[in-house]
Amino acid sequence: MNPNFQFLPEAVVTVDATSKQTVLEQAASLLASVYGIDSVTALDGLEEREKLGSTGFGRGVAIPHARSAEISRPMVACLRLEQAVDFDAADGMPVDLVFAMLSPENAGATHLHALAAISRMVRDDGVHDALTKAPDCEAIYALLSNHIDRDAA
Repeated sequence: MNPNFQFLPEAVVTVDATSKQTVLEQAASLLASVYGIDSVTALDGLEEREKLGSTGFGRGVAIPHARSAEISRPMVACLRLEQAVDFDAADGMPVDLVFAMLSPENAGATHLHALAAISRMVRDDGVHDALTKAPDCEAIYALLSNHIDRDAA
């Protein structure tokens, strides 16, 4: 990913969600609680973006994202779902791994680079398999942090 991300261990959770809307709500709530932003603003942004088209990336991964005037650099949360949820993904597969991201409103290139970094990471078969098979949130965070550090080097 990108060393300019705000990405904290508390931003990795396992959740039980039954719908795309529940996933978006839990992602907004997680971003708000971990990074100290307003959850309603975060949810509004994620929902507005989702109305433009599904952020279901494929391979069981979704990357809901939005921009916000409240923040100064991109922030990411990772949610592993206990059961896969239909996310209207391009490949038709349900989603069980979600990377929710908020970026500053004026961060055009930074936002796109962050999305590209996440998508590259989850397209890597080894990383994808390790993330889906990780035993707990600490292991997921360690895998992601190691990947971030390797990309930054």
